[in-house]
Amino acid sequence: MTQRRQQTTRKTQNNRPGGFVRIISGQWRGRKLPVHDVEGLRPTTDRVKETLFNWLAQDIYQSKCLDLFTGSGGLSFEALSRGAESVTMLELDKKAATQLEINLNTVKATNATVINSDSLRFLSQTGTPHDIVFIDPPFRKDLIQDVITALENNGWLTPHAMIYIEAEKELGQLAIPSHWHLHREKSAGQVCYRLFSREEP
Repeated sequence: MTQRRQQTTRKTQNNRPGGFVRIISGQWRGRKLPVHDVEGLRPTTDRVKETLFNWLAQDIYQSKCLDLFTGSGGLSFEALSRGAESVTMLELDKKAATQLEINLNTVKATNATVINSDSLRFLSQTGTPHDIVFIDPPFRKDLIQDVITALENNGWLTPHAMIYIEAEKELGQLAIPSHWHLHREKSAGQVCYRLFSREEP
């Protein structure tokens, strides 16, 4: 696997072949969906996911979501299960993207799109505004700052978008736009995760 491919793929629910993601709540509550075993994917805990979607409880329904570095699709499927209007999934790894398509067909979701593309390259074009954006790239690859800049500069955010950022705890200070306000923040193990609310500048 190339270095670039490692930089643009997120995580699986576990690191063994035949892994899965579990949907916590919503119309597919308790459903387990298989995950393709791809090198470089890291675990996502249900604990973090449950906390995030508790934070988003008032915002997720009928929202338009953008999931960068989708990987296993845990956040995307949770959003869909809880009533998101649409989800766009960006995933570079071809096998992981194919598995996402298979899982969408399994749950008969017609309001989600999988795009087999590098997330930063995709964000470099003029975008369609989204209500919620999930930013959860591989750790220690210095991708988040470029993602924030692209989201703001290229029209990917609605005026009052919610932006979720998950990163390694030791990550240095990010240049967060002044009109992004920290809504919630928490740590779990080596992970620090934050939810920002945006106000149109």
